[in-house]
Amino acid sequence: MSISLLSSAYLDENSARIRSKPVPWEGYQRAELITQEELAFIKKVDRQPKAKVEALLLSEGRTYSLLYLSLLKKLQRVDPIQCLLVLITDALQDHDEHIPLFLRAAESDPELPYLPLLRALSSQDEFVQLKSAQILTVLLSAESTPSSHLQPFLNAISGFIQGQSSNKRDIAVQCLESLLSRPNCRQEVWRIPGVISGLVEILKRNPGPQMSYQVAFCFWLLSFEQNIAEQINKKYDIIPILPQVAQTAVKEKVIRVVVATFRNLVTKAPTANLPAMLVCQLLPFAKNLAGRKWSDDDVLEDVQFLKDELNTRFQSLTTYDEYISELASGHLSWTPVHESDDFWKENAGKLNDKDHEQLKALIKVLKESSDPTVLAVAAHDVGQYVKHYERGKRPVADLGGKARVMELMTHPNADVRYRALLSVQQLVSQPWVTT
Repeated sequence: MSISLLSSAYLDENSARIRSKPVPWEGYQRAELITQEELAFIKKVDRQPKAKVEALLLSEGRTYSLLYLSLLKKLQRVDPIQCLLVLITDALQDHDEHIPLFLRAAESDPELPYLPLLRALSSQDEFVQLKSAQILTVLLSAESTPSSHLQPFLNAISGFIQGQSSNKRDIAVQCLESLLSRPNCRQEVWRIPGVISGLVEILKRNPGPQMSYQVAFCFWLLSFEQNIAEQINKKYDIIPILPQVAQTAVKEKVIRVVVATFRNLVTKAPTANLPAMLVCQLLPFAKNLAGRKWSDDDVLEDVQFLKDELNTRFQSLTTYDEYISELASGHLSWTPVHESDDFWKENAGKLNDKDHEQLKALIKVLKESSDPTVLAVAAHDVGQYVKHYERGKRPVADLGGKARVMELMTHPNADVRYRALLSVQQLVSQPWVTT
């Protein structure tokens, strides 16, 4: 990849300032931090016209790539490190043919090119951190197989994404876009939970259109991997978030990449993802998009595929199928089935099938959710189960449901307290039948 694809006004403005700023190279030589020969080479490129530097790199590219990295490795002060990082970026800018020169520095020193660049990620200077991240992304993306240095780099990127600096988040997401374009990097990214959770948090904060697109693009690239498509919603709950991103998008490209992500999730892992898609009303969302005019035929094709696929899979669902889909998603809400006596009379006993599989799912939601609506609905459902299944008190108690409902009687939310109270009344008033 080209370094020009990683754009940042912050980096560009500071790079321009650093190019014109003098660095006391002679002083470093007098202090024996660099050699006389290194001084002579660096003076030929320091604050020199672009054409002159490019001509030197054309004839002595190997020498200068090794020089920049060697000096970066042994110097500690921020000013020369900033200068060297700018020189490396300038050497790579619009010159992808120079990338192998920096990678081949390992032939002269096995710690190069990566060790000094990874060390720079821990600098106290934000420019040094982000400039090194920019360079590392270019070099790591050029490797034919994932480098052992990719994991420490991704750990740093995880910190950038979760931090408070908008500059760091911006560069980190761009670095991920580039790395995830390489299929052999996707599993490495997936192994760093902070990266994925950080991307999710960015989307939840309703970022601008460009950041929304870039983060959604990362999820789209991840969704090509079978194991990731199977696990990503279960671990990070992204399916309810993506339609919100598309609905607030003003750019067609944001909607395009969201729909393409859903297409991958449906195609590669329908069993894992369809329940959540049903609960978050993805079919009406797809039908709405299908009625719009699009400038990109690929959007219309993906929207039509998504609509047809969801329509086919959802049309045969019973109300009980819909209920267990809601349970599987963990997003319980006041849909009609919860308050339907007919539904509970017909289906309460089915929660016991397969060793109480769905009852366990209900109590799991009750124990793990922090959403007041979800807790109120789950507490209500436990009461309905006990009311309509006469032997229900024992399994609810054995699975910890009774204790949890009683805890919720002191919950800060009034509706949760009320629903828990009604549920406890059912647990207390219904006869204890065990046979």
